[in-house]
Amino acid sequence: MSFLRKVVSSSFPAQVLTFSKRPFKVKSLDESTSSSVSHGIHVFHCPDEVGIVAKLSECIASRGGNILNADVFVPEDKNVFYSRSEFIFHRAKWSRVQMDEDFLKLSRMFNAINSVVRVPDLDPRHKIAILASKQDHCLVDLLHGWQDGRLPIQIASVISNHDRAPNTHLILFLERHGIPYHCLRTTPEDKREKEILDLVQDTDFLVLARYMQVLSGNFLKSYGKDVINIHHGLLPSFKGGHPAKQAFDAGVKLIGATSHFVTEELDEGPIIEQMVERVSHRDNLQSFVQKSMDLEKRCLSKAIKSYCELRVLPYERNKTVVF
Repeated sequence: MSFLRKVVSSSFPAQVLTFSKRPFKVKSLDESTSSSVSHGIHVFHCPDEVGIVAKLSECIASRGGNILNADVFVPEDKNVFYSRSEFIFHRAKWSRVQMDEDFLKLSRMFNAINSVVRVPDLDPRHKIAILASKQDHCLVDLLHGWQDGRLPIQIASVISNHDRAPNTHLILFLERHGIPYHCLRTTPEDKREKEILDLVQDTDFLVLARYMQVLSGNFLKSYGKDVINIHHGLLPSFKGGHPAKQAFDAGVKLIGATSHFVTEELDEGPIIEQMVERVSHRDNLQSFVQKSMDLEKRCLSKAIKSYCELRVLPYERNKTVVF
C-alpha cells in the first residue's frame, strides 16, 4: 500500500504485544503540553529478529524522547515484525530532519520493508479528494468531520458524476469553505478517468464516499496511491438494485458496513474497518435504511482517521494490520 514510504523491498500470523506508560517527568507535567514538545508516531515493518524493540526505544530515548505507548505484532511462523509507537520529544533537541535520518538508519539496519514517521503538529495534513455520486450521507459526514477537526485531513476537492443545484446545503458548504466541486458526468463508454486523474494528482489518497462507478485497473496504476472505499455489508447475498429492500424483505437480523482499499478486484481489497448492527421485526424499511447509512458514515470516518494516524499496515497479500 502506497501510504507507507517504501524503504527496502523484500521478498520474503500470531503474537501481539502492547506497551503503555505515563510520560516521564523531566521538569513538570505542564512541559509536555508546552509549545516546545511535540507528539510523534512511527510505524515499522521489517523481517523479524532479536533486538528490534530495544533499538527502536534506544533511537527515541537517545534524542531525549519518551515512548508513550507501543504496539507490536509478530505473526506466528511468518518471520515478520510490525510496530507502531507514539512518543513525545522536544523539538529543540530532535529536529524533524534529524528524526528522519535516525529512523532511516534503523530501516537500513533491519532491512525494513516500510518505515514511516509522522509528527502531526509539524507535518502537513493528508490532502484528499472525495468522489461521490447521488447519495450525500457519507460525503456530508466527512465534510463535517473535517470542519469539526475530527478528521486530520485537508479536502482538496469533491468530484461527482452527478450535478447538484447551486442552492443546496452541500454546494453552499463547499463554496463557503473554498472547496472546489467538479461534476464529471459519466457514461458506460466514458468514466472520465483521465479528467479525474488530472484533478487528483497532488492528493495523498482518494476516498470513494458512495461513488457508484468502478475505477479501472489503469486508473489505479496511473494514480499510484491508495483509494479507500465504503460499501454496505449486504454483499454478496443481496446484489443489484435496492439491496437494502432485498435484505429487509428477507428479514435479515444483522447489517453492516465495510471500508477497504480499492483494488482491481471489485470490493475485494484489504479491509480497514467493519461495523455491524442488529435490526429486528420492529424496524420498517425507513429505519432499516437509516441504520445502514449511519453505519457507512461511521465506518468510513473511522477508517480514514485510522489511516491518517498510521494505524493501518499492509499484511500478506490481501490483509491489514490495524493497531
